[in-house]
Amino acid sequence: MKVKAKVNPNHLKYMQKICAEALVDTSKEIMLDLKKSKTMPRDSGALQNRSTFVDDSKKNSGKVSIVSDTPYARRLYFHPEYNFQKGHNANAGGMWFQPYIDGKKKDLASKAFARILKGKL
Repeated sequence: MKVKAKVNPNHLKYMQKICAEALVDTSKEIMLDLKKSKTMPRDSGALQNRSTFVDDSKKNSGKVSIVSDTPYARRLYFHPEYNFQKGHNANAGGMWFQPYIDGKKKDLASKAFARILKGKL
């Protein structure tokens, strides 16, 4: 059995566009979950609220990043042994993205992306 298929370039461009939008929305959902989980260190709120953002400049290539652009973010992230204040964020500590990488929230991104993309289609 032989099958011929024709790809409509306009439909392909549309699919790429909504996939990129879904990717950005997924990143925003992860950031919202991160804030709700209260795991980022927080003193004044600058790291969590103003200095952490979604960099979507490469979304058309299928890449988005959640970036913390403060000079101390890296030091705090990679030193979970620090004695973090728990006043604002009860679960504050280092390595706050680890649950999304290989912990209990590792499927959050793929499930959110599928749900968001399905809603856009």
